[in-house]
Amino acid sequence: MKNPVIIFGANNLGRAARDIFESNDIVIYCFLDDDKSLHGTEMDEISVLGKTDDDGYLKLIGKKCEAFVAVDENKYRKGIVKMLNERRKVMPVNAVHRAAVIAETAHIGHGNFVNMGVKIANNAKVSNHCILHTNAVIDYSAEIGDFVQVGAGSVVNSGAVVEDEVFIGSGVTIVGGVKIGKGARIGAGSVVIKDVEAGETVFGNPAMPVEA
Repeated sequence: MKNPVIIFGANNLGRAARDIFESNDIVIYCFLDDDKSLHGTEMDEISVLGKTDDDGYLKLIGKKCEAFVAVDENKYRKGIVKMLNERRKVMPVNAVHRAAVIAETAHIGHGNFVNMGVKIANNAKVSNHCILHTNAVIDYSAEIGDFVQVGAGSVVNSGAVVEDEVFIGSGVTIVGGVKIGKGARIGAGSVVIKDVEAGETVFGNPAMPVEA
């Protein structure tokens, strides 16, 4: 990929994505953000030019520019991805830090944020639109669904399955073979030794259900 990138989201995640792209010698065209107070300003010398649905800039995507969605709130993130799919017929590109390690036999989809120190081992699968923070580990044959966020230093061990829209806090350990149901939330520092139901929030060592 050598086209410039338009980053959706002028925020800290967007700033981190800019660093990743520029470290890979990829130019940032601009930021787009729905906060009108940011329009006409600069973040790290990159201009915030308009809203996320501004046709003047959207028309560049898929032709002269690529898109990356730097939004960590899933409902908002999903809305922007859907808009890009429907109006531009494109998927966001991956932002993969050059200090991340991805095995040749691993599978990684579209629109993922993979920060420095992340390790994705052999035969692991990371689907689409996930956010993997610094030093997260997806061990061999583990599977991560769509719109999953994995906190800094967390380890998803071999053969574990994490379904769509799961939030995993920082420093979490998910033992091998465990299944985490859709939309579950895992509190920071937890050790998950058994399956977690869809929509459930767990915390502790060992992780136990808590009221959301």
